[in-house]
Amino acid sequence: MTPLDIKQVGFKVRLRGYDRREVDAFLEDLAEDYEGLLRENNVLNEKAADLESQVVEFKKKESTLNSTLMKAQDLVEEMKGHAQREGDLIIKEAELKAEETAKQARERLAELRREILDLQKQKLLFIEKTRSLIKTVHRVLELEEREEERVEPGREARPDSERDENIRLLKPK
Repeated sequence: MTPLDIKQVGFKVRLRGYDRREVDAFLEDLAEDYEGLLRENNVLNEKAADLESQVVEFKKKESTLNSTLMKAQDLVEEMKGHAQREGDLIIKEAELKAEETAKQARERLAELRREILDLQKQKLLFIEKTRSLIKTVHRVLELEEREEERVEPGREARPDSERDENIRLLKPK
């Protein structure tokens, strides 16, 4: 029923019936109230439609945000995995370099030990040769002394060239 329908309602007049003016006034008030309620209802329906469209829009945004969040979480997990793999690779490379450095150090140590042993052998050989030379010089000196003791007075000692020949013969080879 519309407000116009309310205004156009007619009642039969009867004896001892309602006061026509009061009924008309009541119907007029009722029609105006009804018309206000219909306008308010239309406004509320429009607002409800707007709110529903906003709800739909918000749901779309929520879905988009959830999707974006999931993608971001997946990306973070992927980045963590990549960083972990890269860290493991760096550690592995460092371990390999450390092993190589340790190997080189061990090889150098072994080389130095060999050189030390060679130098010790050379030292012992030098000492032995020096002792031998000292013994030889000592023998030559003893021979010289004996030779000088045997030389008769007035006779000259052996020439230096002869003495040098004796020293050469006694020298170790």
